Amino acid sequence: MNELILAIESSCDETSVAVIKNGDTILSNIVASQIKSHQRFGGVVPEVASRHHVEQITLCIDEALTQANTQPEELSAVAVTYGPGLVGALLIGLSAAKAFAWAHSLPLIPVNHMAGHIYAARLVKPLVFPLMALLVSGGHTELVYMAEDGSFEIIGETRDDAAGEAYDKVGRVLGLPYPSGKEIDRLAHLGSDTYHFPRAMMQEDNFDFSFSGLKSSFINFVHNAQQREEALSVENLAASFQASVVEVLVHKTVRACQAYPVKQLIVAGGVAANQGLRDALQKAMQELPEVELLIPPLRLCGDNAAMIGAYAHVALKKQHLADLSLNADPSVSFAHRIS
Repeated sequence: MNELILAIESSCDETSVAVIKNGDTILSNIVASQIKSHQRFGGVVPEVASRHHVEQITLCIDEALTQANTQPEELSAVAVTYGPGLVGALLIGLSAAKAFAWAHSLPLIPVNHMAGHIYAARLVKPLVFPLMALLVSGGHTELVYMAEDGSFEIIGETRDDAAGEAYDKVGRVLGLPYPSGKEIDRLAHLGSDTYHFPRAMMQEDNFDFSFSGLKSSFINFVHNAQQREEALSVENLAASFQASVVEVLVHKTVRACQAYPVKQLIVAGGVAANQGLRDALQKAMQELPEVELLIPPLRLCGDNAAMIGAYAHVALKKQHLADLSLNADPSVSFAHRIS
């Protein structure tokens, strides 16, 4: 009998519901984006995000079940993101998931949003352990070593800004619309690294990252040029900024894969959609032919419920379930890190 999991994701500015079969097959993956609502503010407004989730969540559940041609009585469980994320947004998804699970007497599976990002790769092909995951998103930049299914050990993380956060802040300085990561990536391919921004912590004997200094260096450089009325190339600025981010991410990731006995490298999170990063990693990982590089397609890099359902399959096998007292944990992280 097939395992069918209804998965719900509402951690930020996408309302998403999916039906996943046996942990690796997408029967439906509905995503209601809020980007246009937040663009005029230059970023996500939590209260606006929560209101949109309220409006969309039941519609997305109905559409996901219809598209998957699945009835509630055929489901094996309900999975939901409980963190990290915006607390109000998380609570909308949690309330819907708990109500649905209670109404249909289904097990409730709590899913860490970041674990979901990693397991998006499982929707492409099976994971092979041990593996390394580079998690790059608006709020997280982490290197995670996985010895086995469901085991997450942080070996490196950002000490300040996440890579995606730096992209958003640089985008504002350049006057680009939110979200600016995709546009910076496009502009970067039209320019060259002429401004040579700093590469933080490249030579330090650890796998941690820092992007705050790069962000400050970029902002100061642009503001000083403006005060001197000096014209700068937006394309070269984007290329120089992206070159710094990508070089640091790739350098640390390759070193981590050399230091640990991994068989796969998974790149996950919203910034995994960045073509500059994808190209650089594909080139760099040719030095490690024994390590398979696995990057989900663009549609699975952003927030979506399919990835939540993919990890929920593992959690269900391990009986990592929750009761109806499950609450949002906006700052939840993986259990521990290796120092």
